[in-house]
Amino acid sequence: MATANKNLSVYDKATIPNAKDFRFGIVVSEWNSEITNGLYLGAIEALKDCGAIENNIIKWDVPGSFELVYGSKKMIATQNVDAVIAIGSVIQGETKHFDFVCSATAQGIKDLNVITDTPVIFCVLTDNNLQQAIDRSGGKHGNKGAEAAIAAIKMAAIG
Repeated sequence: MATANKNLSVYDKATIPNAKDFRFGIVVSEWNSEITNGLYLGAIEALKDCGAIENNIIKWDVPGSFELVYGSKKMIATQNVDAVIAIGSVIQGETKHFDFVCSATAQGIKDLNVITDTPVIFCVLTDNNLQQAIDRSGGKHGNKGAEAAIAAIKMAAIG
């Protein structure tokens, strides 16, 4: 397991650009909201810790992870952001739905990174069960939202 020996929340602040001059968009899936809210809180905490100004962080909610692509696209087009963090959680069920949603969401976010000049950070947990999602949204493996926030800052600084 990739996160078994890594805490997703740990970063060296000295190596992160100051985020005070950047605008961030965060698009959050309402599906599995107990997980996505934890990821959102981790992202916000890390952004602020690295200097982001609260008024420069815009949050939009979308129904599910599949809708993250459209929400991110619209945020880029209308909100003058330097980076977008797409937050979702898809947990394996008994059908192939998991595979289709995960694949389409990953491909869509990749496409946005290719066709726009604004980085979109993939913060979508694709776990086998609820416990894995809990462990990665503020649990024993830290918070993937914090890791995504650090990636967003670094990518915004490239722009």
